[in-house]
Amino acid sequence: MAIAAVAAASVIRGLSKGYGTQRGRRFAGRAAGQAGAAGQTRAAGKAGRSVRTAQADTVKPVPIDRSHGDPELATLRQAARVADWRGMEAILRPVRERADFERLTFLIGNVEDLGGDFLLKLPEQLPGDPLALSVAGARHSAWAWEARTGYRASQVSEEQFKVFHERLRVAEEYLYTAVELDPDSAAPWYTLCVTSRGLEHGADITRRRFEAGIKRAPGHVGLHRQMLQQLCAKWGGSHEEMHAFALKAFNAAPPGSGLGEVVAQAHLEHWLDLEQGPDDVYIRDAAVVQELRRAADASVFHPAFGPTSSPYTALNAFAMAFWLADDKEAAGRLFDRIGDHATKAPWRYRGDPERVFAVARQDCVKKRKK
Repeated sequence: MAIAAVAAASVIRGLSKGYGTQRGRRFAGRAAGQAGAAGQTRAAGKAGRSVRTAQADTVKPVPIDRSHGDPELATLRQAARVADWRGMEAILRPVRERADFERLTFLIGNVEDLGGDFLLKLPEQLPGDPLALSVAGARHSAWAWEARTGYRASQVSEEQFKVFHERLRVAEEYLYTAVELDPDSAAPWYTLCVTSRGLEHGADITRRRFEAGIKRAPGHVGLHRQMLQQLCAKWGGSHEEMHAFALKAFNAAPPGSGLGEVVAQAHLEHWLDLEQGPDDVYIRDAAVVQELRRAADASVFHPAFGPTSSPYTALNAFAMAFWLADDKEAAGRLFDRIGDHATKAPWRYRGDPERVFAVARQDCVKKRKK
């Protein structure tokens, strides 16, 4: 199995060669700009519509909870801040050993913004450790996006794009080495789906990476979330492809699965892609609301719902979708469960996430009290 997995990884790596260079530069303004920029620029255009009110001035912003209310993640983040790999390993290694890849990628994904040179230099210190390489690959990927910034492509310099692509290619080398050293792990494949978009490998390569990941971790919500992004219109996909993927994943999932979240994410992406006016008409359409309710009933509202990563990503996604859909009763139930555990995504689609979350929560609480 290990030999076959490594061979498959080599094939995908080979197919990826040549992308992210001339082709990546040629289309950087289109695709990278559409995702980090058109998506964010469209979000900027929508920003403030819900918060430029007297209500917004009286509502205290809710700080984004980077630890998701998870004590283990909080400890992991502190270990990363002080460059304590042994402390990080003590948390991450048992998760890898029990093959809980949903939680492993969740933990790694929530320290990739930390560590400075520490996480970047892990491969020099531990070149044969696939866990360290997976963490370093994720950090290099995040570091690449930091270089590119979230500005429109026309506002990003050639040098910034060059650094962006160079860092992504380094990330891929570390991640593929991790695959070769630990072929049963899904963690490297998760980040490889992220780097695939940045390097413009295209939907076919990203899908192969996604399939390699879910082969090792069926039902992995994070991997499905990354594939959904690849199929968004802003990345060269279409609304039809995106919704078809989300519904197929959701319909095949058992009751209580976190995969209902991808249905909500798909509707939020569709809403984001529309201009002001048509966006509200879309998200409040009876068929859309019905689909959101069906997905929520089978996931976040189901008694069996209990992801090993964090429940708050899905709870926040559905809360925003129901709030936009003017189903404030459903949104209010979710806000009760979220408490102060706001997440940056998807609230940033409407502006400052801390303020938008606070306004939306108060809006729904008031509605329920009437």
